Order: sequence, then C-alpha cells, then structure tokens
Amino acid sequence: MKRIGILTAGGDTPALNATIHGAVTRANRLKVEIVGLIKGFNCLFNPRVPHVHLNPLFQDIPELDPTKGGTLIGSSRDFVDPERKEDLDLVVSRLKKLGIDGLICIGGDGTLNGLQPLAERLPVVLAPKTIDNDLGLNYPSEPDEWVRVNDATVKSGFRYKRAETNAVFDLDHIVNYATPGYATAVFVSAQGVERIRTTAESHRRIAIIEVMGRHSGYIALGTAYGRPDIILVPECPLDLEHLVQRVKHLYDLQKNVVIVCGEGIVDEQGRELGAESKTTDPSGNIVLSGASEALRSKLIQMIGDRYFQLYRRGESAKEAIFTRKVGHTQRGGRPILFDRFYAAQLGAEAVDLLVEGRNNAVSILQYSTTKGFHVQGYDANRFRDRWGLIHARPMHPALYDAKLMKPSRLGIDYLLPIFTDAIGEDDAEHMRQTLFAGGNLAQPYHSINTDVHKRIRYLEAAA
Repeated sequence: MKRIGILTAGGDTPALNATIHGAVTRANRLKVEIVGLIKGFNCLFNPRVPHVHLNPLFQDIPELDPTKGGTLIGSSRDFVDPERKEDLDLVVSRLKKLGIDGLICIGGDGTLNGLQPLAERLPVVLAPKTIDNDLGLNYPSEPDEWVRVNDATVKSGFRYKRAETNAVFDLDHIVNYATPGYATAVFVSAQGVERIRTTAESHRRIAIIEVMGRHSGYIALGTAYGRPDIILVPECPLDLEHLVQRVKHLYDLQKNVVIVCGEGIVDEQGRELGAESKTTDPSGNIVLSGASEALRSKLIQMIGDRYFQLYRRGESAKEAIFTRKVGHTQRGGRPILFDRFYAAQLGAEAVDLLVEGRNNAVSILQYSTTKGFHVQGYDANRFRDRWGLIHARPMHPALYDAKLMKPSRLGIDYLLPIFTDAIGEDDAEHMRQTLFAGGNLAQPYHSINTDVHKRIRYLEAAA
C-alpha cells in the first residue's frame, strides 16, 4: 500500500480535520502517501478528479490543523449508486489513474451504506463521524432484529420495522461507543441550555430547545449536563398528558421550565412532530423541521391562556412559551479534546486496516470498564441487516427514564466516560486568547479554502 485516498462525506462535524490528521500522521510513519479527494464523492464524478497531496515528502501540509472544525478537503452528500455499474467503473478507473491503492471514507451510516459497491473493486474502509452518534450497534446481534413489513403506501412496497429483542443490553457490548463530533455537539448544546435558562427564569417562561440528532436521542440525552428540566427523545413516543402534568408541576415550583427535545421526536402514534413538510436532502433523508414549534403548539393548546393569566405571568400561553434551536452551531467550530484525540486514533486505525489488507471494514471506538477507550477494526458487513442495509443506531431505551424524562442511571453511566475530562486545558485557553483578540476587529476572516485551493491538482485529460 503506497498511496491512500481519503475523503469526507455527508454533513460536516467538528472532528473531521482531526481524523484526517490522525490518518496522515500514521501514514507518515509508514511512508505511505495520502491524497485528499476534494468535496467527497463529488470529485469522483469529475473526470479531472480535483485532489490535494496531504503529506508531500511524508510531512503534513501546514493547512491540516486538527483543532479546526469542518474539513479542509470539503464534503458533499453525493454517493455512488450501486446500480450504476458504468459510474462505478469510471470512479475506480479514475482512482487508479491517481495511483490510489486504497480509500478511506470518513462518514456516517449513509456513507457506510454507499461504501459496499466500491469495496468490491478497491480496498475501502470507513472512519466514523457523526454528531448524531448513530453509527454503531447497541449490541452485535442488533441488525438481525430488522424485518420487512409490506406497506403499499411507500414506493418500495415495504418498510423496515424492529422486532422484539431478547438481547441483554450492556455498556461493554456497544459496538462503536461514541462517534467523533458527538462530544462537541453535546458541549455546544448543553451550553445553549444553560444560557437559555436565564431568560426563562427572568421572564417566568417555558423554553423548548430543539437539538439535532435526527431519529437518535443521544444529543438530547447529553444535554442533561446543561440541567434542563425535561428531555424528550425520539426513541420514546410523547405522552402529552404526562408532559403537561410535569410542566405544570415544575412551573408551579420554580416559575420557569426548560425542555430539550430531539428533532425527531414522535407522538403516541409514531408520527414525527417535526416532519409536517417532508422535503428531503440530497441523500434522500427526510429534512426534519419544526419539532419544537409543533410541541409548542400542543402545549399552548393543552395548557391554555388562563393558566398563565392566573399567575399574572403573561396574557397568553403563546407569550409564555417560546422555542429556540441550537442549530448548526452543534456541528461547527473547534472540536473539544475528546473528539480530537479519538478522531485522530480512528483515522490512524483506518490507515492500519488498509495496510494490513483489510477491506470493507470500519475503525471503531470501543469502551469497557476494564480497558477504558480503545480503537479496533470491525467488519462493515456486521452492521448490515439480512438485506444488506445499514440502519442508523437508535439510543437504547435503557439509557432513558421515560417517567422522569431524564437519563436513567444507566444513561448516566453511559455519558460519564465520554464527558469526564472531555475538555482540555487548551480548549479554554484557546477561547481566552483568540475570541476577543484585537486583530479580529481589523482583519477579515481567512478561509482555509483559499490556501487549500492553491494546492489542488487535477488528472490530465485524455489525449
């Protein structure tokens, strides 16, 4: 293995550059070249294949900074369609023209699903990333629990459903305990909860804060560090009567309530609150919009104006209940120490997997009470159900207390290893030194894209 290609796919996360940096550092020691493919799979559909040599003379280029969020080689949501054999042949031929012997894809479950057709033609491995923390398995046998149910209302004629499980859930058995980007997303979200609390307290209001995570409740669960009063996760259907009762109890007690909801929360019939307008992103994912607003409407209706008027805390429920989204700040900016450190290790492990001759494999972060965190390789096919599909990992219900609407004791045990000492001293020092630096007022922002663009090279067109 003399030359490895690397690309970042899907949405940006804070730890992408750290993963690339870990891969390049490991490749330097092994005297392996690393070529960054610009804008993910998108560049493979371009005959000129824009690319950047990330370690000329086996030294990192200076633009590769693991403390920078996002990805210096760009990303896109394009993917290689396994049904389009001609496209696959073109992609592989272009990679061979670049002299690439193996490929590292940094991505989530969608990227892993799209990796298979390439792995049949070229050694390909995945280094995980996603703020949603939904790439992995709650236990190794989880893919076997998916079944197909006939459904004439969907295009395929069927939908996937989870069967009942007899598996014992144990934190030591989780496959891929946490993905790079998750810890930073929780850090940002928990800070947002703390800051919005003071507004709710000052004005005697009920705040509903929506966080990302799609159909996974991991980010919402982690916001417990910001001490919201109520956490709502997609894995537990909403019991509105119980929620209203809990909100009123808390409001009577402390004159304010802070609710965190994941963007994919569902009602008792399993319908997504935030999916009234079912548009899709380029990967075909439903774009979830408005879970917090939909929840606010239901609380306004069920609590009513009179409740707040009696307390002399507003003329209407509409005035007293407000929403905020943490939004894309969760997936941007400087990654905290936990993400930087383990992202780099996972990137290095991906290089090792290719050098060792592994194909269609994933570098994963494991945890056990005896060994702590450690990385290892895992066969990608073990993530697939019997039809070959990889499903996003839901948060296991044992991590959540549906009655208290908070993390369960086991949920607390899950979070502690990740977030104890997750922030490094350099993280706080960086903020102290750079945020209010005087030069920020006088100098414009200098994009990494400007510098990387000067390094981009292209395949020569055929004569």
